[in-house]
Amino acid sequence: MSIETPCIAVCMLDPRSGLCFGCGRTMPEIARWPRMDGAERVTIMASLPGRMAEAGLEPLRPRKPTAAS
Repeated sequence: MSIETPCIAVCMLDPRSGLCFGCGRTMPEIARWPRMDGAERVTIMASLPGRMAEAGLEPLRPRKPTAAS
């Protein structure tokens, strides 16, 4: 069973708000994510756009895959 996640592989925390620039989660949320039940993940994911906006953060775009040399 896969775990739905808002992660876009842009893992940098805003020092002011403590939110990830890529997904909007806090470090404790990221660390606990695999152990959360589905309802808790859905609740957090629904809150991410609002918390990013409240913190004045514009979500970053996912990293593009690089071609292997």
